[in-house]
Amino acid sequence: MHVIVATDGSRASLDGARQFIGFADGDAVTEVTVVAVVSPYAAAPFANEIGPTRTPLMTSLSFADDARVAAETVAAEFSAWGPRVHTQVRSGSPAQEIIRAAEETDAALIVLAAGSRGLSRTILLGSTASRVQHSAPCAVLVCR
Repeated sequence: MHVIVATDGSRASLDGARQFIGFADGDAVTEVTVVAVVSPYAAAPFANEIGPTRTPLMTSLSFADDARVAAETVAAEFSAWGPRVHTQVRSGSPAQEIIRAAEETDAALIVLAAGSRGLSRTILLGSTASRVQHSAPCAVLVCR
């Protein structure tokens, strides 16, 4: 079984990956692809809360670097678990790119955080999680 694990660079996305590892059957999961998406139209294209702190350069390259570091940080959680682990950094709408990654890899499951910023942290399902949940080609695990 191939699993997509989405990260937006938030602690919530790292916690979601850890929750999945905590209860999933490691023998059933053969591959994990950690996907980070840089949104070129967002006010904050990518927020890195889980990688090393550095002075950001306000360029798309720095956001891609932050996304790569976040994906690698989440991927490291799976290093001792067993399945082959891949990372991808994509550009575009986070929901659309997560869904596209699931389609391209024929994933059986998408794992992502419910939302990590603003009211969505405690009250609402985040817009990306909601869009993925309604349009995904496979099962979706939304972690709070």
